[in-house]
Amino acid sequence: MNARPPKKPRDLVDGVLLIDKPVGLSSNDALTKVKRIVNAKKAGHTGTLDPFATGLLPLCFGEATKFSQDLLEADKTYLATVHLGITTTTGDTEGEVLETRDVDVTTEQIEAALARFRGPILQVPPMYSALKRDGKALYEYAREGVTLEREARPVTIHELEMVAIAAPFLTIRVKCSKGTYVRVLGEDIGAHLGCGAHLSALRRVQVGELTTANMVTLEELQAHANPLSLLAPVDALLSTFPRVDLTPELEKRFLNGQRLALGKEPVPVPAEQGRVRVYAGGRLLGTAILQEYAILAPERLIAAKQ
Repeated sequence: MNARPPKKPRDLVDGVLLIDKPVGLSSNDALTKVKRIVNAKKAGHTGTLDPFATGLLPLCFGEATKFSQDLLEADKTYLATVHLGITTTTGDTEGEVLETRDVDVTTEQIEAALARFRGPILQVPPMYSALKRDGKALYEYAREGVTLEREARPVTIHELEMVAIAAPFLTIRVKCSKGTYVRVLGEDIGAHLGCGAHLSALRRVQVGELTTANMVTLEELQAHANPLSLLAPVDALLSTFPRVDLTPELEKRFLNGQRLALGKEPVPVPAEQGRVRVYAGGRLLGTAILQEYAILAPERLIAAKQ
């Protein structure tokens, strides 16, 4: 009996890859495929996209995974097609049709409905979601025909605009806080219009400051001669934070986890307190919190290459 050849060892890959997730693939499935293509040892995604949704899925590798939480917390922007007049069990195309109604709405009525949902709102999470109750995902209860009470949660719709209307299809652009279910937003808009609705398409076009500009498909990644060249550096996740550049002496102290009094050192200090990205000799060292009196407190550090 022939022994299996040993598995190829995974590489230490650091960086960020912006994938255009296709319809029908879960975020975890996309991550698994990409991780295999780039042969990365450590990887993670930065916020789940439903299988029926497409678009921007930032994947973090190696040291970049230390900063993926920032993207989980970041605002997201979507283009969504709301199919007015039809409600489904899941709020999207994957569910069964519950009800069909006539659609007789004006542009003015739609604009008034959208205005109602801008700003801070309360949103009831859908049963078909990965939220847990007693260690079990809500969608598991839903598949068993069980509906549980869910508390409304505060979310913020920063921007909500009508892109196009060709009844019964309404295309909207949504910029929202973390935890927002655009499926539920579409359903709520339909309910307010009196005709019901579900999402027939959903595409994510921005996560924090990351956009679709450098996004690649799985096919493009697979066919590329050097897929690692498509990765953005780790600090692509930190571009909005003020930058602090340390001297070699301060670099050693910072990497040892010491707090630094920058006001006493020859280092330019950002005007405002808060999170900063820290460099020395052009190399990213990690993030820190700039505190009162120009005290720099290390937060997350990049591991030194051996």
